[in-house]
Amino acid sequence: MTISERVFQIMEEKQITQYRLSKMTGISTKTISDWRNKKTNPGADKIMVICEALQVSPEMLLTGRGRTEMTDSLPYIEADFDKETEGQLIENFRAFSEDKKARLMAYMNMLENTKE
Repeated sequence: MTISERVFQIMEEKQITQYRLSKMTGISTKTISDWRNKKTNPGADKIMVICEALQVSPEMLLTGRGRTEMTDSLPYIEADFDKETEGQLIENFRAFSEDKKARLMAYMNMLENTKE
């Protein structure tokens, strides 16, 4: 099974549409559609954001083996969110490339739609 086939299988299992995956990842619907229609695979630069959106480990997406849920893949960081910290977050965001900004926004969208 190819990576793109695995993506669509997981999407089907989790009842996620191409449009929804696009919104969650910042990847265009045309690109996602091309994976299915042209039998292409996502680029390496898209794997982690897809894994985050689908909540699967990279190993699972790439090989079909390993953890199916990515619940503990990212470390939890304690932070005191005062105005100085918020300002630093905004400053860091502004310094990001457009690609990194899109990835961060996709991740934030995914977090908004994650049940706590």
